[in-house]
Amino acid sequence: MPPTPRPMPPTRKPPPSLATKKQPAQQRATETYERILDVTAQTLADVGIERLSTNLVCERAGLSPPALYRYFPNKYALLSELGRRLMKRQNERVDHWITLEVFSGGVGALEAALEGLILDTYEATVQTMGGVWIMRALRAVPALQQVRLDSHAAVTHEQATLLAKALPGVSPAELVLVSRIVVELIYATVEMIFDEPLDVKAVARTVAGMLSSHLTRIRPGDGRAVESVRAP
Repeated sequence: MPPTPRPMPPTRKPPPSLATKKQPAQQRATETYERILDVTAQTLADVGIERLSTNLVCERAGLSPPALYRYFPNKYALLSELGRRLMKRQNERVDHWITLEVFSGGVGALEAALEGLILDTYEATVQTMGGVWIMRALRAVPALQQVRLDSHAAVTHEQATLLAKALPGVSPAELVLVSRIVVELIYATVEMIFDEPLDVKAVARTVAGMLSSHLTRIRPGDGRAVESVRAP
């Protein structure tokens, strides 16, 4: 008997495109572009990720599907742009709180800065229409995860560079690892605050204490701990 043919393995569906088709060049086009994003964020806040669709956005925005598709090929491109904007707002808080002066102030200053950063990141998300749902989409939708990872990689690089100035005796590889973990833990902490009915300030204070406690164990080359690090 001839051998039974094996079933063909299922073909993997290509990921959806996240790139915008066209950037607005004129004021009217810019207004349409921004209205689409505003309505998408409001719709996302109202119905969640699963029920969000380009048809629903068009209906609420008073636009025809071709008008929307001129800029965004699908709902994932909409979510991707909203995600980039949210991550940018969150990341802008980092430079305000984490500075060389903070490290020169010792552990207490570092802990206070980390607590402030967590609270400020939380507030930036609250103040963004659909912010919590955008965060959830960046975590839950495989096609969107790279938006979050790229943003975290950029912040990690900036913070590792800053730590190299504050802690010149520590190996660059360790500084990159610590920076990456801190970035991820702060982001996860903000997500947890939205997911559970917890005391926001208590959570921020606890996590800040844990992170600053670890940083005190990173020893520069001359044996000093973070408490005695001074900015050049």
